[in-house]
Amino acid sequence: MALRLEEGLKLGIQTIHRQGDFETGPWLPRIDDLVSFVEDVDANGFDEIWLGDHVSFAIPFLDPLLMIAQAAVASRRLVFGTGVYLLPLRHPGPVAKMTATLDHLTEGRFIFGVGVGGEFPKEYEVCGVPREERGRRLTESIEAVRALWSGRPASYCGRHFSFEDVPMLPPPRRTGGPPIWCGGRRPPALRRAGRLADGYISYVVTPDMFQRALDEIGQAAEADGRGDAPFGTGHLLFARIDDSYERALDIATESLSRRYAMDFRKAAARYAALGTGEQVAERIVEFHRAGARHIVVDLVGPYDRRPEQIERFASDVMPFLADLRK
Repeated sequence: MALRLEEGLKLGIQTIHRQGDFETGPWLPRIDDLVSFVEDVDANGFDEIWLGDHVSFAIPFLDPLLMIAQAAVASRRLVFGTGVYLLPLRHPGPVAKMTATLDHLTEGRFIFGVGVGGEFPKEYEVCGVPREERGRRLTESIEAVRALWSGRPASYCGRHFSFEDVPMLPPPRRTGGPPIWCGGRRPPALRRAGRLADGYISYVVTPDMFQRALDEIGQAAEADGRGDAPFGTGHLLFARIDDSYERALDIATESLSRRYAMDFRKAAARYAALGTGEQVAERIVEFHRAGARHIVVDLVGPYDRRPEQIERFASDVMPFLADLRK
């Protein structure tokens, strides 16, 4: 069963964390850095900024909802998204309040991407959440957040969360709240996306894997009577533009291996978009053919070279994608 996908292609960029500085000196996030980044992304023709989420990670990580609230002041055009927010680590009540607020602060330019994570068990430990409950907690949290977004006294009864006649005002700016996109690669996550989500955001998959995931999501949506609903699709894509594929792979491997505290060379070669502008564009086109309509690039490499990569993406990659973006 085919999902109702958007037309065209949106290009986003992921992460505004100052990765790498922590190892070499004081790590102090600055407002000017964030504003400069957002303005640079906007000026170079991107459509969106997305941020990941971790409570505990191998490198410094700032809270994505707080960063979006600040970043949205620097652009009145860009869409902001979480890719993905680890919702099972939090109670859905305060999250519903924060995301409803964020829908107002972004003037309705917010996509709430959610997922379970689990690769870093310590963040589940510190949040007091059993890791094995993360899937069920995500399902209940999505349902509970939507109930609280309604603008009416909300009730919910689940295994992990329950409340009765709780008013939460104001409701989000948009009726029904921000679109909720689900991440994940395994069958339960894909079925959850089909049953509950407004979209799907993938990560560390190939175009073939992405297309198969959409088939599973479509089957779940149809079984739940949601086959006619519009459905957003996105992919978070590691990317590095350079004069050759080999040099881009070397830099991506170094950056991603430090980020994930593991040898990432084989994964970078399989999942990333690397090389010249034309080679990176070809990879993006492959994902678009597989059904991805929002491509969010994580331009890996030294932080201080990020502006150069943004400009190079705009000049060397975007022209190859012009027809898809109309």
